[in-house]
Amino acid sequence: MSDNNAKARNPEHIAIILDGNRRFAKKLMLKPWMGHQWGKEKVGKLIEWCIELGIKEVTMYAFSVENFNRPKEEFDFIMNLFREACEQLKNDEKLQEKGKKLGIKVRFLGRTGMFPEDIQKFMHEIMEKSADNKGILVNFCMAYGGRQEIADAAKRMAADVQSGKLSAAEVNDDTFKKYLYMPEDPDLIIRTGGEKRLSGFLLYQSSYSELFFLEKTWPEFEKEDLISVIEEFRQRERRFGK
Repeated sequence: MSDNNAKARNPEHIAIILDGNRRFAKKLMLKPWMGHQWGKEKVGKLIEWCIELGIKEVTMYAFSVENFNRPKEEFDFIMNLFREACEQLKNDEKLQEKGKKLGIKVRFLGRTGMFPEDIQKFMHEIMEKSADNKGILVNFCMAYGGRQEIADAAKRMAADVQSGKLSAAEVNDDTFKKYLYMPEDPDLIIRTGGEKRLSGFLLYQSSYSELFFLEKTWPEFEKEDLISVIEEFRQRERRFGK
C-alpha cells in the first residue's frame, strides 16, 4: 500500500471505552478505585498521541449513568479526579489557543446535569472556552448511556414536531442524528480491559464502526497499541452493508 493510500485510510474519528482501571489497581494490590488516577493521566497522553497521528476527533467513554451507583468512597474519589482534570484542562495551553488551528475543542456529552454543580460549571467553562478552536475535537461521554442518548434525542425531536418546528415527514435518519449528543460516527471503537461488548456506548453511531478489543487495561494502554489498532484498521475492508 502506498503512503497516499495508507493516509486515505487513516481513521478520522476514534472512540475508546476506558475500561480496566480497577483491575489495574488490584494488580498493584491497591484499593480498586485508585486505578482511576492512572486512567486520568493516560487520557492526557491519548489526546497527545491522537494529535501526533493526525486524528481529527476522539471520543472517550469516561463515566456512564450506571457509574453513579458506585460505592460512595469510590464515587467521591472519582468526582475529585474530575475536578482536578477539569482544572488542568481549563488551563491547558492547547485550550488557550482560542480559535487557533492547534487549539483543541472539547465537548462533554451525556446527562451532565447529574454531576455536582461545580463540575457542571467546569464543563460549561471548558466548552465555552474551546468552542471556536479548530484543532482536534475531544468528546468526553459523561453521565452517558447509549439508550439514554436515543431516548433523549427522541424526546427533543418529538417536542419539535409537537411545537411545529419539525414536521413528521421530515423525520429520517439524518434528521434524527442531529438530535443526538454526538451526530458523528466513529470509524473505529477500541475497548480496553478484556471485555468484548459495547456496554451501551454509541449504540446509534456504531452501526458500521470497526471494533477492537484489547486485553490491556486502560492505564496500560500505550501509543504503540493505538498505532497497532490503526494499522489493522487500514487492512480491514469496510463495506457499509454493500
